[in-house]
Amino acid sequence: MSTPLPERAADTTAEQPWPVRTLSLKISDYVDKMAPLWVEGQVVQLNRRPGTCYLTLRDTEVDMSLSVTVPANTLDAMGAAVREGARVVVHAKPTFWTKRGTLHLDARQVRPVGVGELLARLEHLKQLLRSEGLFDRSRKRPLPFVPRTVGLITGRRGAAEKDVVQNTRRRWPATRFEIREVAVQGPDTVPAVTEALRELDRMPQVDVIVIARGGGSFEDLLPFSNESLVRAVAEATTPVVSAIGHDVDTPLLDFVADVRASTPTDAAKHIVPALEEQLAGLTATRERATRALRHRLVSERRHLDALRSRPVLADPHTIVRLRRQEIDGLLERTTYRLRSRLERAADQVDHLRAQIRALSPLSTLERGYAVVRRPDDTVVIDPAQVQPTDLLRVSVARGELTVRQAT
Repeated sequence: MSTPLPERAADTTAEQPWPVRTLSLKISDYVDKMAPLWVEGQVVQLNRRPGTCYLTLRDTEVDMSLSVTVPANTLDAMGAAVREGARVVVHAKPTFWTKRGTLHLDARQVRPVGVGELLARLEHLKQLLRSEGLFDRSRKRPLPFVPRTVGLITGRRGAAEKDVVQNTRRRWPATRFEIREVAVQGPDTVPAVTEALRELDRMPQVDVIVIARGGGSFEDLLPFSNESLVRAVAEATTPVVSAIGHDVDTPLLDFVADVRASTPTDAAKHIVPALEEQLAGLTATRERATRALRHRLVSERRHLDALRSRPVLADPHTIVRLRRQEIDGLLERTTYRLRSRLERAADQVDHLRAQIRALSPLSTLERGYAVVRRPDDTVVIDPAQVQPTDLLRVSVARGELTVRQAT
């Protein structure tokens, strides 16, 4: 008698395992309980057969896919809209094939995602990113004048790489490149470009990163409007140049990048200067500086000649003569004033001398008066002061004589 199998997966053991058929049937029963649903993806493989068609539906951002079966008449009704590379929405019922152990979708309807709907989604995402400030001009970083190394993310063996590299080296021959060739179309684009961007951003010698791709359809360029890729560019510390498609193509990457180039060829004009233009500008600057220096020398020479033509510099003795004349004039005026003051002072002295003379005793004596003195030089002012025997000295204007009082 056989041992009964466990009812639940949690009850299985090494001694009582489920056989493969049981697990497959359990999974099939669980999947069959799922309701039909709508799922979106990109058609990467399409195999048309009578009665039933097979296609692979791949996620638009990550490397995940599911197999889908769809009736041929349903697919034919869509015409050429459903093709490899097209984005579609599928209404399908998940089904588990027990014999192969695979999950697939049994499609009932297939609808291509129209351009109008994609544009509406992009516009909504654009407004969301703009509201977060990811497109602000203040976030834009200036590109270096001459980068040490240019990081380039482009397709494998694509014309965009050739356009960027050749035109850049034509402008600046010494430009160095760090190139990452990745998928730039299809579901692998977003993870591949994001990983290459982060790798180049970690390199200290890379001063600018260019993401380049040639032209393509609207659907081909959709990965460059992917939110995760756009946010990765916004988080990069190295300036990023977007060179996607043609001038009329404007993926969201253009708005978040530090510089937008209209084409891969135009990117070269932004990342390096033109050597010929710089040399021409340097030559023109040197010529302007030479002309300015010559003009300055001529102007200074004229100024020096004007200074040398002045009388003072033409005849250095002139300044000495002028100063000597000034000194002579000052001496003459000083002598005149001093002489005048001396003359006035002499007149004052003579006047004072005359006054003193008029008031002196000698002037009185000259008018006939005399001064009588006793022998002890006492001036006689009273006859009672003199005795008959006294010898008196009489001073007159012109001398002195001795007298005795008469008895």
